[in-house]
Amino acid sequence: MKIKAYISFLFDVLLHSITSFGGPQSNLGLLQSRFVATRKDITEAELMEYNALCQLLPGASSTQTIVLIGYKLGGYTLAMFTLLVWIFPACALMTLVAILYSHPYLSTGFGILEYLKPMSIAFIISATFHLYKNAVNNTITKWIFVGACILVLIGFKSPWTIPLVIILAGVATNFSKKRIPQSPFQKTKIRWRGIFIFILLFAMAGFLSEKATRNNWPHQKVFNLFETNYRFGTFVFGGGDVLVPLMYEQYVTRPSSERIKQSKRDVIKISSDAFLTGAGIVRAVPGPVWSVTSYMGAIAVNDKSVYWQIIGALTASLGVFLPSFFIVLFAFPFWQNLKKYAVVFRSLEGINAAIVGIMLGASFYLSKDLVQSMNTISVPTIFSNLGILIACTYLLYTKKIATHWLVLGVVFLGLIHFLL
Repeated sequence: MKIKAYISFLFDVLLHSITSFGGPQSNLGLLQSRFVATRKDITEAELMEYNALCQLLPGASSTQTIVLIGYKLGGYTLAMFTLLVWIFPACALMTLVAILYSHPYLSTGFGILEYLKPMSIAFIISATFHLYKNAVNNTITKWIFVGACILVLIGFKSPWTIPLVIILAGVATNFSKKRIPQSPFQKTKIRWRGIFIFILLFAMAGFLSEKATRNNWPHQKVFNLFETNYRFGTFVFGGGDVLVPLMYEQYVTRPSSERIKQSKRDVIKISSDAFLTGAGIVRAVPGPVWSVTSYMGAIAVNDKSVYWQIIGALTASLGVFLPSFFIVLFAFPFWQNLKKYAVVFRSLEGINAAIVGIMLGASFYLSKDLVQSMNTISVPTIFSNLGILIACTYLLYTKKIATHWLVLGVVFLGLIHFLL
């Protein structure tokens, strides 16, 4: 009987995955409609509790919320199947897009996607404006926001800039203990086995990635992809709008830095055009925005066969989504204890403000790269790209149009430009 109930639940997860457009905000409403009002798997109070928890944790919050629903109904096993069913359609579609983009004889029609590049930057700018209202609300967070933005603009090419900014922000908001004092609390029992698995995977990924690069292993980029994406899944707070600029720094900006050029390390490198195209297309795809990692994984090894592109996509996808799974299920009791310490809560205040500053700085940097990539393009095309960037930012920020309709509209404009 349970098997039938689980299959029914997973079928509805699949339906949810292929109809969930619009990011975390829209996803929450669809979860309420399907799993609370229709299926009655959880109560509305439980859904809001799950969502609030996942907003506090690093990782893909929409993915973690639906995984928790699966966990409540069928434990760890159903939670894992829920994860796989939820991410499969979006990841498979983004992998297919990457394969088509990578092969000239298959990508002749990709010219209609030209305007997705400025639109993808508009998503980040709009999210920055929205997050600013909640994350930057006092003097110290305003200073952190400005400082983070400036530091990112200056040092975006350095791999140490963003981690350093986040650490400094977390320290800065702990100088004052008046706003968030420590309160007594009762500790929750911790499942240490799960945390050990999570940490062990993190350590092994880092070790094997470094060893593969130093020893020039065949297919070393597969090891690099898993480590990079596992790190993203572990440390990224704020969803896909934060993930995209961090990935841009890792895959586009960092490989062209002087330090990497001098070291002659064979690192993963993706062109700005390929990156921004994928970051734009993922907005038209239902399911998690984090499925953009499948696209990047396939593009990263596009010098190899389609088989290895699929391997790259699978590796990147598992790398980025597994931490979300481990953190929300295994590390959840540990986090429940940790977040009750005022020092951690105060750190989150600074980290959230820094993330908004990082997003704004990255938006400027991506816009600069976009304009520089258009140096050989006609003046009217440059103005049309900038016009689309501004118009999309306005429409997204004011919520004048649903995201999937915006993407389709931009593709239509690209089709007209392509035909003319």
